[in-house]
Amino acid sequence: MDWLDALILGLVQGLSEYLPISSSGHLEIFREILGIDIPKDDILQFDIMVHAATVCSTIVVLWPMFSRLCKSFFTFRMDNDFYYVCKILLSCIPIGIVGVFFKEYVESFFGDGLGVVGVCLIVTALLLSFAHFSDRLAGGRMVSPSRGHDISWLDAFVIGCAQAVAVLPGLSRSGTTIATGILIGDKREKVASFSFLMVILPILGEALLDVKDMVCDPVAGGNSISWVVLLIGFATSFVTGCAACKWMLSLVKRGKLIWFAVYCVIMGIVCLLW
Repeated sequence: MDWLDALILGLVQGLSEYLPISSSGHLEIFREILGIDIPKDDILQFDIMVHAATVCSTIVVLWPMFSRLCKSFFTFRMDNDFYYVCKILLSCIPIGIVGVFFKEYVESFFGDGLGVVGVCLIVTALLLSFAHFSDRLAGGRMVSPSRGHDISWLDAFVIGCAQAVAVLPGLSRSGTTIATGILIGDKREKVASFSFLMVILPILGEALLDVKDMVCDPVAGGNSISWVVLLIGFATSFVTGCAACKWMLSLVKRGKLIWFAVYCVIMGIVCLLW
């Protein structure tokens, strides 16, 4: 992998992380298009770095909310912001269980062709479609993003379970969690922010472990990707991620997710026919 590959993949990650089209799936697609053939450990190393970059984008874009939540949580104010952070922590439990007990099984799906990606993209399209049409039938919340209820403790756990399932390449994390929130009746404007914030801990935790492996054991951490290439991918993902995050928040409020379902179906079929 050279710097141009990293630049392209960084752009893909930054744009597709927030749009409900699966960043991991699109990274697999573009690796296939670019003819990148590197060990799975190195693929995962690069993916973790660019995912960490988009998490940093989330923090920057949502900084007013993020800083307020951190201040409330770490000073034990016991207000709504404190309990909101507790709900985020609750939502991280399912993906934490997957990471501890099923990490190697999940990683086996990465860098293994586009069959799984194609199927998961179609599943993403179905989830987005169900969310769109159920919202219409429920009284037209698509017209008013303020309709619906705030995220409850049970909602947070259910959305967390959706995030745990969405670790497969092609199954959009943002699409799955936002669609799940809409399906259980949460406010669209609330569930979008919650979806973007709930991924911060799992991704940054995985990134820190990966950096530790690279520093302590360069061979185990992967050795075919240089630090320069990783930094180019990181920087590109961060910049494009900031723009995509703002765009996605606006799209969710306006209820425009159905068009991404159409896109996912088309890309899923292309992957299966590749």
